[in-house]
Amino acid sequence: MSAPFLIAVPSKGRLQESAEAFFARAGLALIKPRGARDYRGAIADLPGVEVAYLSSDEIAAQLSRGDVHLGITGEDLVREQIPNAEQRVVLIDQLGFGHANVVVAVPQAWIDVRSIAELDDVATAFRLRHDRKLRVATKYINLTSAFFSAHGIVDYRIVESSGATEGAPAAGSAELIVDITTTGSTLAANGLKQIEGGEILRSQANLVAARSAVWGEAEREIARRILDRIAAQARARAYREVRTRFPGCNDALLAQAKTKFGVVAPYGGPTSSGMLTLHCPPGEVYGLASFLREKGADAVSVVELDYVFSPDNPLFNKLAAGLKG
Repeated sequence: MSAPFLIAVPSKGRLQESAEAFFARAGLALIKPRGARDYRGAIADLPGVEVAYLSSDEIAAQLSRGDVHLGITGEDLVREQIPNAEQRVVLIDQLGFGHANVVVAVPQAWIDVRSIAELDDVATAFRLRHDRKLRVATKYINLTSAFFSAHGIVDYRIVESSGATEGAPAAGSAELIVDITTTGSTLAANGLKQIEGGEILRSQANLVAARSAVWGEAEREIARRILDRIAAQARARAYREVRTRFPGCNDALLAQAKTKFGVVAPYGGPTSSGMLTLHCPPGEVYGLASFLREKGADAVSVVELDYVFSPDNPLFNKLAAGLKG
């Protein structure tokens, strides 16, 4: 491998903190050997990897061009900035942070506009009355165009927004907007409301791979090692390890536990001494412990898991399948 394996992560704010925490949980600590202000880093104990700290927009652009192998960025930016995204990138995993919905919002004063279907009627009436089309302020030009087309809305024109989009209707530069929101409070503060059926995309941070990056044997092996750790940590979060031993512990009891509590037995059924190790969803731990004690267990221990490695690597399998397509 002549060039480093490149991973792009957000360069500032909560997204950077969340991305670094995500890798750290998987045992992949991001480090900056040349100092905290450097925009290049590495992964501790994983040679051949370089970390590039970029804006979320630039991460999407570099993924599109194949300049980086993996990147963390919002699905909204992937869908907006990369035409035919599925043909150019692989969305490997949703990461559970950076949540934001891309929505259509209109002034609260539009009491007759409650749904996307009613917006179509209003757009036509507006054009006939004012001899011009409704203006839609947005940064999401491609997502907006595709969404409006899918709903048969044609009487509008897009006003590209480079600032605070939610202020456009009050400023008189647009009649409605398409923008991201998390709680809707910013929309409400600007006299706007989301309309029914106007949710274009539920977005969150994703781990994304560039199809057009160099994917030789060395790059695939690095990706396999990274994704193996991430998958193992995700499995660990999904379970608690429950251990017990008692004479009545048998295969019939195990079958009941699986049915009632969704447990798995990673090491098989009870041993000859009655020892049983189960992996149980966190919300079912107390129910399982009570069940085992009712069946005769004197002690039931529960521990959190750091990693659960298995022969299967679903994240790498997804990457490999995407690179073949």
